[in-house]
Amino acid sequence: MSGFISLLIFIGVVLLISIRQVNEYQRGVKFQLGKFKGVIKPGWRLVIPVFQSMTKVDMRVKAVDVPFQEAITKDNISAKINAVIYYKVADASKAVLEVENFWFAVSQLAQTTMRNVVGELELDELLANRETAAQKIKEIVDTATDPWGIKVESVELKDVILPDEMQRTIAKQAEAERERRAVIIKSEGEVAASQNLTDAAKKLADQPGALHLRTLNSLNDLSSDQSNTVIFAIPLEVLRAFERVATK
Repeated sequence: MSGFISLLIFIGVVLLISIRQVNEYQRGVKFQLGKFKGVIKPGWRLVIPVFQSMTKVDMRVKAVDVPFQEAITKDNISAKINAVIYYKVADASKAVLEVENFWFAVSQLAQTTMRNVVGELELDELLANRETAAQKIKEIVDTATDPWGIKVESVELKDVILPDEMQRTIAKQAEAERERRAVIIKSEGEVAASQNLTDAAKKLADQPGALHLRTLNSLNDLSSDQSNTVIFAIPLEVLRAFERVATK
């Protein structure tokens, strides 16, 4: 009787220490006598000690900060760049069986890919089209990590740091561009103003007495301020009348 009770206690202890909990965001990769047995879904599962083992894999999206990398652009400009890569494990068995440390492997692959992609772009392209460069990095890393059971969600370029001399050069270029635009806008304004004056002069010339009325209106505006000195101008119509008299 005591032996039976001891056996029950032993079985109970074995079952108790064999229970493994797999959370909802995890998958368990189970091995039996060293051989791959299958992928364990969430819940309480039995893993018999000595004979079986299980490695848990987190299936959630991970954000990995890729450290600054020294890279040379296509036009031979040195730059430091860093990025954030978002990925998750799509196949738990491949992530355990095909690569030793998928987190480290993805980080290293992202660093080398980032340097290679930057080397294919000129500096202006890199600064103006970060999204394009990031998308290209994502596609390359995603393709390379497929055999590891990894799915790359997105890649974001965070910072592009240039040497001090290049930053000063870009600042001067931007200032020159702003001055060029200011000159163009000013010249366009002068052309428009001259065109308006030409149109106004034509209208005044075509309407008899219009220039005289404009002159009277200007005198009325000047009379509102007593400090102004007013010089009366003789209307052109009067001068033309004198001209006709003189020719007769």
